[in-house]
Amino acid sequence: MIYAVANQKGGVGKTTTTINIAACIAAAGHRVLLVDADAQANASSGVLGGARPGADALTTADVMLDGVSTTQASLTTVVPRLDLLPGGAPLAGAAVELVGREGREGLLRAVLQPAAAQYPYVFIDCPPSLDLITVNGLVAADRVVVPVQCEYYALEGLSRLMETVSEVRARLNPSLVISGLLMTMHDPRTRISGEVVNEVRAHFPGLVFDTIVPRNVRVTESPSFGEPVVRYDPQCAAAEAYQQAAMEVMARG
Repeated sequence: MIYAVANQKGGVGKTTTTINIAACIAAAGHRVLLVDADAQANASSGVLGGARPGADALTTADVMLDGVSTTQASLTTVVPRLDLLPGGAPLAGAAVELVGREGREGLLRAVLQPAAAQYPYVFIDCPPSLDLITVNGLVAADRVVVPVQCEYYALEGLSRLMETVSEVRARLNPSLVISGLLMTMHDPRTRISGEVVNEVRAHFPGLVFDTIVPRNVRVTESPSFGEPVVRYDPQCAAAEAYQQAAMEVMARG
């Protein structure tokens, strides 16, 4: 199963959600491939013990554009059974180069389909935009997970993402399904957090995960150690929430 984790709004916990759900599923005994499709490569550094792929390292861009296999480009991570297809600066240029490529929306799908035979779970960390890289992620995916921050502007742009998913389903990937919306950075001390959860659930009935990920200082600390928070502090509230979210992802299929 291939999952795209997408939201064009930055700062919603997209990368944190991707690496932690992937790590939890790997910890449950499944082989998982994490595809970092973002030029910032935060997902890559978040599972490599604080290191970043070297300047000559192969990236998701090489796999999409130059015929490099996922086996050639993938790296092992600090999480057992979790492999990484690194992100990096070449992806910024790839978004431009894709425009002139034939079948440009389906290039990532073509290279990930063989990998899906080796990895029961593949997670694509899409960039915070609706460019051709994100479209490639949606075309390659069977399911979409959408992190939504519990803040006032949560619904801003969410309808546009839903429209994009519908367009991709209609034109390019009819089997694409929204796995769910995951509420993140919830602060029970503020009234607005609860109001946002209720508003999103009212707008998208049946699509919101039961799990709500709380705002937690351990989440902000863990990237500096190059570990998902579920490894950095598995007993903290956010780690427990991501473990529950991972179970929901697997249960929803």
